[in-house]
This record gives sequence, C-alpha cells and structure tokens, in this order.
Amino acid sequence: MMATITAAMVKDLRESTGAGMMDCKAALTENDGNMEAAQDWLRKKGLSKAAKKSGRVAAEGLIGALTKGTKGVVVEVNSETDFVARNGQFQGLVKMVAQVAFDVGADVEKIKAAKVGDVTIEAAINDAIATIGENMTLRRAASLEVTQGVVSSYVHGAVVEGAGKMGVIVALESPGKADELAALGRQIAMHVAATNPLALEPSGLDPAVVKREKDVLADKYRQQGKPENVIEKIVESGLKTYYKEVCLLEQAFIHDTGKSVAQAVKEAEGKVGGAVKIAGFVRYALGEGIEKQESDFAAEVAAASGKK
Repeated sequence: MMATITAAMVKDLRESTGAGMMDCKAALTENDGNMEAAQDWLRKKGLSKAAKKSGRVAAEGLIGALTKGTKGVVVEVNSETDFVARNGQFQGLVKMVAQVAFDVGADVEKIKAAKVGDVTIEAAINDAIATIGENMTLRRAASLEVTQGVVSSYVHGAVVEGAGKMGVIVALESPGKADELAALGRQIAMHVAATNPLALEPSGLDPAVVKREKDVLADKYRQQGKPENVIEKIVESGLKTYYKEVCLLEQAFIHDTGKSVAQAVKEAEGKVGGAVKIAGFVRYALGEGIEKQESDFAAEVAAASGKK
C-alpha cells in the first residue's frame, strides 16, 4: 500500500530542505513517505541545499547550564507548556538540577536519586508536578571537565540567569589566563549555539553520516551523466565543503567570518598566554528530537460535547 502523504509531512519537509511545496510532495510520494529518503531525493535532484536534517523543537521547559572553573554541566528539564518556563518554582527546580548534576555527574538516574537537604531530586520534581499541575521530566544531562583551563557556557533565550531555550558548554584545555580563556570560551559557545556543529573535526563525525553525504553527492552527479573517475574527485571536494559546514574547527567563526574557528583559537593564544585546545562541546536545544502532539481543540471540544 502507498503511504498517505499529509500536508503536515509536506510542511515538515519544506522546513528542513527549503524546497518547493510540489517538489516536497513529489519527493514524499516517490519515497513512500520516508522523510530522510525524501530529503536525499530532493538533494540528488538539486532541489534542496539542506546539508542535514533539522530537528523540530517541540517540547517545552528549560535548558540549564552551570560552569565553575574547569567543570561545567548542561541539563534539560521538560514541561508540557511554555508557561511553566516562566514559573519561579520551575526555574528554581532547573537550577537545582543543574547544581546537583555538577556535584554528582551527568547520569540522569543518579541526579534523580541525589538529595538536596532531606528531599531527592525526583521527589522535588514530583512536588513541582503536584503544585504546578503539569507533567515534568528530567530528560538529559551532560558534563565537561578539563585538568587545566576553563569550561565556559552560553544560554540563549535566557528567562533567568543560567536557564533558557538553549544551552552550550565548551571546554578549553590551556595553561593560559583563566579570564581570557573564559571570554574566548563564551565566544565559541555562542558560535556553537548559532551553527550547531555535528562534531569538533571530521574524524569525530558518525561514519554513517559521512557515507550518506558521499552517496547523495555521488548519485546527484551520476544522474547528470558524469563519469565515475570525475565523480570521485567531485565527491572528495564536496566532502571538504561539507566538513566546513558541520565541523566546529573548520567552520567560519561567526565573530570574524574571515577566519575558521581553529584559526581564531590559534590567534587568541597570544592574548591567553598559552596553547589552547578545544577539548569538547555540548549543545542542548530545548525539545530537539521530540515530536510534540498538536491538539485540535475544536475537535476535542466537539467530541467532549457529543458532536461530530
């Protein structure tokens, strides 16, 4: 049976590829409604410039980030509606979760079992659920630490200090001045928030992601009738361009687009007073990867009142 192509599916494909509505519908029809295959189909036809799938931000709540010296954490606590993010009790809960994650590590179960005073984090979340009246979950947490240097953070769309719609932590390994490193780290964290790199460098990319990119490029030029030996060279060139788009060190630095991030870090070493290495980064965007069910309130009211 052929898959039913809905308007919502076409809309999602348009948002992730920038292709036209009819092209998106054709792509989904040709690929039995498979979103990823439809994206690749559009790219092979030269109808999409999207390099990677963009996840829909659907869940509500807050991202919390906390850094002190050589260590930092980022956590995501979800709620059902955006209104809760403005609630003081919920904001306090997120900051408390971040502090506990800083103390006990990024394992979600360990965080929930940890105590603040006489109460566990899990009990605090349940208490907030009972008080505020919405379901809440501690979805995930991550931490970074260096032996010497700093871990810096940036929170985008902050509703309170240290908590907002997106949180980034960046670890810099260096014997240099802590204040200069912290400033550089914040700049890089802002860059990561804006560009969403997939890895620090090409070797850190998922091999399956690289293979998919190579296959899409090769099929695109194969369809144009290019000979195989030429395709191989074009694909290698295309991969270099792809790496500049998705690998942090190779991306154009948003604060000075004439330099790559790697070049900007190298140039900062004089001011910092020592060699600087980006040891890692974590970027959490609220609700990424979670599909939020959209309610048809008119239909729900009609159903509740017995109308069709």
